[in-house]
Amino acid sequence: MIRVLVVEDDPVAADAHQMYVERVAGFTVAAVAHTRAEAVRVLERTPVDLLLLDLYLPDGHGLGLLRSLRAAGHGADVIAVTSARDLAVVREGVSLGVVQYVLKPFTYPTLRDRLVRYAEFRGAAGEASGQEEVDRALGALRVTEPAALPKGLSGPTLEAVTRVLRESAEGVTAAAAGERLGISRITARRYLEHLVTVGSATRRPHYGQVGRPELHYRWLAGGR
Repeated sequence: MIRVLVVEDDPVAADAHQMYVERVAGFTVAAVAHTRAEAVRVLERTPVDLLLLDLYLPDGHGLGLLRSLRAAGHGADVIAVTSARDLAVVREGVSLGVVQYVLKPFTYPTLRDRLVRYAEFRGAAGEASGQEEVDRALGALRVTEPAALPKGLSGPTLEAVTRVLRESAEGVTAAAAGERLGISRITARRYLEHLVTVGSATRRPHYGQVGRPELHYRWLAGGR
């Protein structure tokens, strides 16, 4: 089993990341830390193979934590899970051993893909027979093309709908999501249904006083 330390200051996001990791075969969450200091304490007493690391922590930048770990000789691999889009930060992360970089917000299939690729990379062992085998081992970490969305759905709109859903602790209807984003109820519902299909959200009927029940959608970390 690949032992994972989730480092995330947002409790809801931390719960989601833990749940996502534990749904992937071959991975287990060894611990969850909400601050840099807590992560250091965990690493002092708990064997960890992989950090799922948020870069913006309340008591310091995630790369600062990583620099200190490398200076101390800690060799755990790192997948950065963050909203940071600064490519200079990305380059520094790679130099410190960040093997994957996942932008928030993301869905379960996105993280699952990165974890499966990491497991394939980690599982490569022995001596390579030649350049082709080395390239194949390194290529396991590369995402050759983005996951295809259903026809008619766009990445930026999916990201916006995902953000609205994650920020709505009590759930949201398609009409409410559409109003917040300036899109139609039907369009919002297509994106919300997609999130349900890929396992990132749940839906339930909400019965009012009269008429047909409305469907309320909820980010999965808050709904289970």
